[in-house]
Amino acid sequence: MDENRKVTIAAIAREAGVSVPTVSRVINGRTDVSPTTRQRVEELLNRHGYQRRTTSVRSTSGLIDLVFNDLDSPWAVEIIRGVEDVAHAAGVGTVVSAIHRRASSAKQWLDNMRSRSTEGVIFVTSTLEPPLQAELRRLNIPVVIVDPAGVPPQEAPTIGATNWNGALRATEYLVNLGHRRIGFIAGPPQLLCSRARLDGYRTALEAAGIPADDKLIYPGNFYHEAGYTGGTQLLELAEPPTAIFAASDQMALGVYEAVRRKGLRVGDDISIVGFDDLPEVRWCSPPLTTVRQPLAEMGLLAARTVLRLAQREKIESPRVELATELVIRDSACAPRG
Repeated sequence: MDENRKVTIAAIAREAGVSVPTVSRVINGRTDVSPTTRQRVEELLNRHGYQRRTTSVRSTSGLIDLVFNDLDSPWAVEIIRGVEDVAHAAGVGTVVSAIHRRASSAKQWLDNMRSRSTEGVIFVTSTLEPPLQAELRRLNIPVVIVDPAGVPPQEAPTIGATNWNGALRATEYLVNLGHRRIGFIAGPPQLLCSRARLDGYRTALEAAGIPADDKLIYPGNFYHEAGYTGGTQLLELAEPPTAIFAASDQMALGVYEAVRRKGLRVGDDISIVGFDDLPEVRWCSPPLTTVRQPLAEMGLLAARTVLRLAQREKIESPRVELATELVIRDSACAPRG
């Protein structure tokens, strides 16, 4: 460390009313500094434009932060499993957080993240607000986004799946079985993956010469309740669909319940297709035909990418989409009659 940097650190220490080693611990991301002191020192470092020394290689002895909006979905467990496999092999810990789409939760997470040695952050179906982006950039912490909610920051790699193609193949499968009235229960419209699945559904209908009917499209949210409500409304139409494609497995299972309460049978009276291929859908009755989204692999690749960024390695493909696959089971059949 040259003389100017020593003076700068000493000046910041005097102004903050702390020791020089304390300032050094903050600069080096050590955890043995109180949050109040850390914040005061960070503000002074930022105000004075202190340039942290960068190295070509960082050690991977810290943590990966994995941030969800919510943790009340089985698909989150699959992503966590993929991340944890990589983290364990690399000797890195994993911190899982849910910010519940609230600004106060995001701020609390950011305050907590500052106090630990984080190698990088993986956000899942999240929108990075500009203040959060700016702070992570200032802290020089790499970011990877899984299934971005909106247009991601240019510098942040993204990991997703071929949602459009998966929805296209699922709808084509139902069309080839003979269905012409195919209901669709969509995901949250703010998510890119939801819009891609809806577009894939519409494209398949258009290619088959089947006019899209807005009455057959229900706005869902990926959860069981939306599947149940949407399925009930679709089945109560004057001319109900003969098949329903739900944009998530959880919603598909909600449709199962709506069908049961109508006294109908899945796979006989009505066909149902889901999206995700969660572990439990092969055990429902009948087993669900669905689009397999490689969730664990997405988590695995996100963790590998964020650790490579932490090592200052170049990422060849900043936008990655892993292949989806239609898994045919027993919940879809030719329409009766």
